[in-house]
Amino acid sequence: MKQNKTITVKGIKITVINKNNTDYISLTDMLQAKDGGFFISDWLRNRNTVEFLGIWESVYNPNFNYGEFAIIKSQAGLNNYKISVKEWEEKTNAIGLKATAGRYGGTYAHPDIAFEFGMWISAEFKIYLIKEFQRLKEVENERLKSGWNLQRTLAKINYQIHTDAIKENLIPKELNKDQINSLYANEADMLNMALFGMTAKQWIDLNTKTDGNIRDSASIEQLVVLSNMESINAVLIHQGLKQSERLQQLNQVAITQMKSLLLNRNIKKLK
Repeated sequence: MKQNKTITVKGIKITVINKNNTDYISLTDMLQAKDGGFFISDWLRNRNTVEFLGIWESVYNPNFNYGEFAIIKSQAGLNNYKISVKEWEEKTNAIGLKATAGRYGGTYAHPDIAFEFGMWISAEFKIYLIKEFQRLKEVENERLKSGWNLQRTLAKINYQIHTDAIKENLIPKELNKDQINSLYANEADMLNMALFGMTAKQWIDLNTKTDGNIRDSASIEQLVVLSNMESINAVLIHQGLKQSERLQQLNQVAITQMKSLLLNRNIKKLK
C-alpha cells in the first residue's frame, strides 16, 4: 500500500489515500472549511448530487446497481429522506465514495467527486483544492522521473545477484524451501543491520503505525548504499568470509558511503 499524503487547502489539512492505484480525497477533512451545521449526508440527499454520482458511477463502474440507484434518485430531495455514505456504497455498489474506519477513518471520494463536493463548500475552495491536488500529482510524477525509482530497480537487480551468491556458496544441498528462505532472510537482515542498525522485524515493532517496511521508508541515499552493499556482499560471500566478518566490513562501507552521499550536492537533484 502506498503511504497516505496530505494537501493543505485554505489552511485545512486534507488527507489523500491511495487504494488499488486510485487516489481518494477526504471529504471529512474538507468539511472543516464549511461554516455552520453542514454534514456529508446533507449533501448526499440532494437530488443534484445523486444525479451527478449516478452519472459518474455509470461511466466508471460496470457493477453499479442501477435498480437501487433509481429508488434513491426518486426519493432524493424529499424532506423525510436521508442516506449515509455507507448505505449509498452498499446499496449501489458505488466505487466513487468510500466510508472507512480505523486510523484514517472518514468519508473519502474520488477526486472528480471531491472537487464537486468542494463546490458545496465554496467556489474558491474548489479552485484551491484542484490546484493543490494537481501540485501533489506533479511532485509525485517528478519523483518517478528521478533516480529514486531507478535506485529501487537497481536494488532489486542486485538483490538477485546477492541471493544467487548465497545459493551457490552458503546453502548446502538437499535443504528444503523453508530453510532456503530462512537463509535469504538472514542475509537481508544482515544488510539491514549494517545500514539501518536494526532488523526488518525490529523496525516494524518500532513503527507500528507506519505502512510498508524498512526499505520502503529508506531515503535515496540509503537505497544507493543498499544497492552497493548487496553487490559487495556477493563478492565477500564468494571469498568465503563468515557472516560476522562481512557484517563488520559492510557496516564500515555503509558509514563511509553515507557520509560521502550526504555531502554530495548532485544526489540532491534526484530528490
